[in-house]
Amino acid sequence: MEGKTYFVKSSEVERKWYIVDAKDKPLGRLAARLSLILQGKNKVQYTPNADLGDYVVVINAEKIMLSGRKLDQKKYYRHSGYIGGLKEVTARKMLEKYPDRLIKYAVKGMLPKNKLRESMLKKLKVCVGSEHPYVNKELELLDL
Repeated sequence: MEGKTYFVKSSEVERKWYIVDAKDKPLGRLAARLSLILQGKNKVQYTPNADLGDYVVVINAEKIMLSGRKLDQKKYYRHSGYIGGLKEVTARKMLEKYPDRLIKYAVKGMLPKNKLRESMLKKLKVCVGSEHPYVNKELELLDL
């Protein structure tokens, strides 16, 4: 039989490190492009059942842009587990207090809902401000 398909294992992949500046970028568009890189869909050897994605460092998370009235109308929910324990926070409060979580939640929602999701999400590093602790890595600037 000729031309057998070869599936790459996640242990055989060379992972790159990218850096993205989130300043004045729309949240949804940024998250969609980041999810493709974290899944490895930008690579030729993409395989759906293996985690082939690259690492992404996002800086200036507090300067992300939300269009329209989303800052006041978009809500994030969590539950304490107790009766009446539903908490809701607007995007404006989330951006003020935890700007990194805003990007992480958006990307998490765009990743596939399977066992690889958490390992893909671990490769996303979101930093508030332009300083980041990954200076010893070979970071390639990614213009989205």
